[in-house]
Amino acid sequence: MQSLVAAGFRSGHVALQNGMTDAELFEYVFGGDNTLLALSFVINIALAGITILGIAYLGRNLTDPRSKAIATVLMLISVVSISSYTGLASGLTLSVLEMPAGHPAAGATTAGENGVLTMWGRYLTWTFSTPFILIALGMIAGSNWTKILTSSAFTIAMCVTGLAAALTTSSLVLRWWWFVLGSIFFLVIVYVILVDWTAEAKRAGTGDLFRTLKFLTVVGWFGYPILWALGVEGFAILDVAVTSWGYSLLDIVTKYIVTFVAMSYVVEEPDTITGGTDYGASISGPTTPDD
Repeated sequence: MQSLVAAGFRSGHVALQNGMTDAELFEYVFGGDNTLLALSFVINIALAGITILGIAYLGRNLTDPRSKAIATVLMLISVVSISSYTGLASGLTLSVLEMPAGHPAAGATTAGENGVLTMWGRYLTWTFSTPFILIALGMIAGSNWTKILTSSAFTIAMCVTGLAAALTTSSLVLRWWWFVLGSIFFLVIVYVILVDWTAEAKRAGTGDLFRTLKFLTVVGWFGYPILWALGVEGFAILDVAVTSWGYSLLDIVTKYIVTFVAMSYVVEEPDTITGGTDYGASISGPTTPDD
């Protein structure tokens, strides 16, 4: 078992090695003719910052603990995004990887280096931000924490297998196997949202809001595997800049727009959202004795 783990770490280390330093990758993105690529990072940094400030402003008068909890979870989505996009913009979470034999981009070069630009930092964004999206959706639907945590675990597995697909350079078949595996995990999440949580939201009285949120989320999330397949990591029909902008636009919809739609409802603190003064407490509050 230890040898397998060690082999996995060695493979990951080799996959992320390239001849370009962070400074050179930063210069490639911002110093050349890659304005479109650079903007796909910078605009998301700005939107994530605006979203964080917007949630702080909208939630300034919240009083109910459950409303505050949902607002905090919504804010954390953008906290992760602004950090991750800064990593991409700095070159820290970019690499140039040689694609395996048979890949459409095999033999390609980037800034004189063999390989294509791989934005593996995006998978860090999704790994840490999508669980917060699901936690917010689950809380709004009135679901129990078992389903919320299970769906969050599946989304982490989905993002990690997506990262493996992007970093696997040994075999084209293995790249696509990772992709298929991640897609299976994705379908489990879709089932929970469209079936379980839709029914629970109707019972909780948040059906109308949840209908909007699930449409934006599920439709947007289906765009990610489609873009992966069409982009530089899959069939390489789309170039790096277009692929990056595709991901950025999907992030704008499934993160910032979803956040503001949900937050606009939460700030009103309707009965379907509030949890009461004892929400989250392990011991009920004091009761007033009868006279």
